[in-house]
Amino acid sequence: MTIRLCEGRFSPHHDVTIGVEFGSRIVPVGPPASLLYGINNPGGSESDNATIPKAPATSGAAQKHMKLSLWDTAGQETYKSITRSYFRGASGALLVFDITRRATFNHVTDWLNDLRQIAEEGIIIVLVGNKSDLAPASTAVSEGAESENKRQVTRQEAEEWCRQNKVMQYVETSAKSGDNVEQAFLEVAERIYQNIEAGKYDLNDRRSGVKGPGASGGNTARTVNLGMQDAPVKKGANGGCC
Repeated sequence: MTIRLCEGRFSPHHDVTIGVEFGSRIVPVGPPASLLYGINNPGGSESDNATIPKAPATSGAAQKHMKLSLWDTAGQETYKSITRSYFRGASGALLVFDITRRATFNHVTDWLNDLRQIAEEGIIIVLVGNKSDLAPASTAVSEGAESENKRQVTRQEAEEWCRQNKVMQYVETSAKSGDNVEQAFLEVAERIYQNIEAGKYDLNDRRSGVKGPGASGGNTARTVNLGMQDAPVKKGANGGCC
């Protein structure tokens, strides 16, 4: 997913992430981009938007941008002592599992508990089911070996997990085709932007995962540390971007 977002390509063969891989991407936040992507849309359900502070209407305002610093952490238990240190200061996280491997979904709760114990209070979390290209649009679980549907975790299961664990959103992606990859990251970025507008972060605090304009070498975009974690096995991303 990191390679797809930062470099716009898919790597079918790559090594397992050793500890942490880094990437970055500048993304649009707020209108009109947020409306175009249907993110934080006031027309959405009340439950989806109840806890998200709304930015004031900005008719004709220029598009704002935010730089995401992406820390793609390995999922293996071997690297847990290393990867946990990168949770500190993270303002957002994507919990990624493989919809064709139930074992990865079963481990998501452990990673969520780690995040909430170590990361900043109120960290924005999105659950991501990757490899949607290996499952048809139907939400049925694959039953036969000859079936083209390799899905082992249904959308309903993932959405119910989000409700039970108070995780704001579930998104299904395909790093191979690129479907919804940008959407997943923008879901997190937009919520962080709304919190910035609501004054929930100290942009001058060095320990904070959110930095104000100019905090990273004069860049005019705000910088946000964003963690991405899948469990238990992560195929790593090679190289950064931007």
